[in-house]
Amino acid sequence: MRRLRLYDYAASANCYKVRLLLATLGLTYERVPVDIFAGETLTDDFYLKNQARSTPVLEVGDGAYLQESNAILTYLADATALLPKNAFERAHVLKWLIIEQTDVIPTMGGLRFRILTGRLSPEDPEARRRHEGGKVTLAMLDAHLDGRRFFVGQSYSIADIGLYGYVHVAHEGGIDMGPYRHVRRWLRGVEGQPGFMNDLEPYPANARPGAGRSTYD
Repeated sequence: MRRLRLYDYAASANCYKVRLLLATLGLTYERVPVDIFAGETLTDDFYLKNQARSTPVLEVGDGAYLQESNAILTYLADATALLPKNAFERAHVLKWLIIEQTDVIPTMGGLRFRILTGRLSPEDPEARRRHEGGKVTLAMLDAHLDGRRFFVGQSYSIADIGLYGYVHVAHEGGIDMGPYRHVRRWLRGVEGQPGFMNDLEPYPANARPGAGRSTYD
């Protein structure tokens, strides 16, 4: 694999997922911090790396960029034990990575971000909607994990890494994790994997509305 450079934001769970996989694989890379709320994704230079102006972005060699966290996970895990060789199991990994983006992030991920940065209060209707959606999603994950150690087959995969990023901090948005015992057991299982680390940082002060300049403001 060619020289890797990761453009990321320390408080983003999407970025953390990529850092977790890199640590798990023991890959060396250069980390380039991007301050989303200081307007650093709004520059012309960043636009050339990602027209969507989001993080993370992985640079693979000079001028070759890959965007979107789960696409990056799939690329890095290729030909490793973290991406099954069996086509059916590989398709199930893709399924869970899609669910992470469509069900996990908009509910528990979006709730956490808005509560922690003061964009919503827990009593706001939008916060309640996301909170209820998060509980529905967690119940689905919990049911799937009943009798399973991991999400796909019998092995740890990027499906687990992708889902872990936002699920493990769902409580920070006010969701009670108590009812989801299989999810809680799975979280401990992920945390016991070789190479596991957690360097996800809290949102800084400039992430609050009106304090910075970003695609969220």
